[in-house]
Amino acid sequence: VLIGDSGVGKSNLLSRFTRNEFNLESKSTIGVEFATRSIRVNGKVVKSQIWDTAGQERYRAITSAYYRGAVGALLVYDIAKHETFESCDRWLRELRDHADPATVVALVGNKCDLRHLRAVPADEAQAFAERNNLSFMETSALDATNVEEAFVQILTGETVGCLSPAESFGVHSAVIGI
Repeated sequence: VLIGDSGVGKSNLLSRFTRNEFNLESKSTIGVEFATRSIRVNGKVVKSQIWDTAGQERYRAITSAYYRGAVGALLVYDIAKHETFESCDRWLRELRDHADPATVVALVGNKCDLRHLRAVPADEAQAFAERNNLSFMETSALDATNVEEAFVQILTGETVGCLSPAESFGVHSAVIGI
């Protein structure tokens, strides 16, 4: 599942990962949207089902229902807007209130192509990730930097102290909702 404030680029991250596309005229997600992509994990094909949640407050009751079945989450903020990073505490608390405790979570600073507008230092985000036992990565849906790596990391469970989702749930080839 993709979570974070409105406008941080969740929909474009999903579009880049599943279709290798980027939309400059992307509109705010209403409720929840999803896409799928199959990848090879430890020699097995895993079909991931990725849920893109609306970042606006008015959809919170709807979107939090999608946390329950998720085996992984990308907590996304915009590196050029510090307020989106400040919201990460609330997003993480909400996720942990509704998701399975084994859910793998990665902090993702998106829009790293806007480094000249950076408002969130990478070391500040890294410290937040370490305090909360999250992995951390910066991405750009625009130029595809680290997009594949962020999703694959969640799908394979290659984060701080976590089993792969397949191992933690005893699944080898199935639909995994992240």
